[in-house]
Amino acid sequence: MAVESNIVSYAQVAGDARTAAESGDRIESIRLSLVFLPLATPVSDAKVLTGRQKPLTEIAFIFAQVRSRDGHEGIGFGYSKRAGGPGMYAHAQELAPHLLGEDPNDTSRLFTKLLWAGASMGRSGLTTQAIAPFDIALWDLKAKRAGLPLAKLLGAQRDSVQCYNTSGGYLHTPLDQVLKNVEISRNSGIGGIKLKVGQPDLSIDIQRVGEVRKLLGNDFPLMVDANQQWDRQKATRACRAFEGFDLTWIEEPLDAYDFEGHAQLASRFDTAIATGEMLTSFGEHAQLIMAEGSDFIQPDAPRVGGITPFLQIMALGEFKGRKLAPHFAMEIHLHLAAAYSHEPWLEHFEWLGPLFNEQLQLKEGRMWVPDRPGLGFSLSEQALAWTADTKTFGKGA
Repeated sequence: MAVESNIVSYAQVAGDARTAAESGDRIESIRLSLVFLPLATPVSDAKVLTGRQKPLTEIAFIFAQVRSRDGHEGIGFGYSKRAGGPGMYAHAQELAPHLLGEDPNDTSRLFTKLLWAGASMGRSGLTTQAIAPFDIALWDLKAKRAGLPLAKLLGAQRDSVQCYNTSGGYLHTPLDQVLKNVEISRNSGIGGIKLKVGQPDLSIDIQRVGEVRKLLGNDFPLMVDANQQWDRQKATRACRAFEGFDLTWIEEPLDAYDFEGHAQLASRFDTAIATGEMLTSFGEHAQLIMAEGSDFIQPDAPRVGGITPFLQIMALGEFKGRKLAPHFAMEIHLHLAAAYSHEPWLEHFEWLGPLFNEQLQLKEGRMWVPDRPGLGFSLSEQALAWTADTKTFGKGA
């Protein structure tokens, strides 16, 4: 039998056939929560020393719990440090009704819908950060429905990610305690150590980094983070001074939006430059990547609007050969880093631990993807105790 190529014809489908639009699941309810996580010791980095910011005493989280008509659930979160949490929560309440009745599978379309719902305020900053809890919850729901860890749903490149610690090396921490924290981290199986720098006196930074390098030895991965402290001249001097410590990277030596300046440092010194954590959209990260502004890109899924734009950043970063070291929120970023083609780093923060019933496994310098479906986390009783407000949309409201 030959296919007739000279006459137009149209196939007939079965009378009971349905399209994906007709048979898809629907978002039935959304629960939003504003949670404040207190920090026992106020945290200071270089921005505090310059008077730009006050010490960090708490972190605001916005949790979104999304439930579908077919009984599937997902949870996601966004966060803000020092200020902005209540504003994000208010905008998230404006956005939530736009998702009701929608198919939770349509993550890209729904991200775009929410982005344009608040586009008069712009398509970065608080606008995108308020979308993140919903977008992350939808990806969590999608992976749970498939019965897979999110990393596996995305197509994991590896089952574990090399992991470094930041929380033990802040500027407010005395050097003797920093050294104790380094020992604790190494004995606990961490794969790298990052120290905060940016003291008004560079010699203090050099002393602290030198003492930690001496303790760790020459082969253990060590990074530093200046938190946008320096101008171009000071950054050049600091990068030159740190060259002898064989650092894995120097992070945020300049203002986050000085893509050209970061590119100059990346081309001038052997030590890698890392930046990107303060950027809040795919577009901003695209500018950084296309400007050759860093060796390591450091996107933050809650800050850029969720997993959907993060995957776009990953794709561009892979194409341009950038290394990846996501900022904060290791509970989300472990899954994303595991799906990156170039060997990435994961940032370890234990601060979020009390919010969840489950914990991640650190072994032999790497954090391992859990076998739990989705992101693999549920809110703890402590998270409920820290909850300042909740709002429900849809069924049960």
